[in-house]
Amino acid sequence: MASNGEATTESETAAPAPVPEPTPPPCQGRLITVLSIDGGSIRGLVPATILACLEAKLQELDGPEARIADYFDVIAGTSTGALITSMLAAPDDNRQPLFAADDLTKFYLENGPKIFPQQRVGFLTPVANLIGTVRGPKYDGSFLHDKIKSLTHDVTIADTVTNIVVPAFDVKYLQPIIFSTYEAKNEPLKNAHLSDICISTSAAPTYFLAHFFKTTSPSGESREFHLIDRGVAANNPIPSIYHLV
Repeated sequence: MASNGEATTESETAAPAPVPEPTPPPCQGRLITVLSIDGGSIRGLVPATILACLEAKLQELDGPEARIADYFDVIAGTSTGALITSMLAAPDDNRQPLFAADDLTKFYLENGPKIFPQQRVGFLTPVANLIGTVRGPKYDGSFLHDKIKSLTHDVTIADTVTNIVVPAFDVKYLQPIIFSTYEAKNEPLKNAHLSDICISTSAAPTYFLAHFFKTTSPSGESREFHLIDRGVAANNPIPSIYHLV
């Protein structure tokens, strides 16, 4: 409408509306279910036991094939919680959860003593532990690395059966790194193997060495990561998922 009251026609085409950035599923205005699993080394046996009980109850309601990952839109974990997260969300050949929650407790009971072997030297044990701490990481992590790789094979975070979020910390660039299924599908350089992610977020200082790995995009770009346990700054993974859900 012109200033003198006469009708006018628009001679210019209106600028196109900006395209909104995609939002991670399932952020479409509905209820989102989130499972958060803290770190805690061998104490991961505690949430593993609780989850096994929960899954057993769900199976009573929905059948023996029910799995924890079927009921949560997002599963997040730090340190040992990330290992549990990855095992719950890793896919089998039919794109179903590879592990049942009951497998988690078996994993910790069978492998805990091998991941954290204890050296006993009698009354000198406290002194030996102190000297070991000064000399470097307490464990070489070789058994943990091999075990995680054998569990997750070549699965990447983009392949998980539900969205997962795993935070870590890059000691070279001194900044947190958050891996998520959603971002991995849009950013190839963050589509790391679950084995590398689990090893990284389990690399607690004084216990294990920092983990180095590299990702490569289809276009040939690469990115390096030098990661340790995100639990050094935030053992609870919930703050890491606020911007995603």
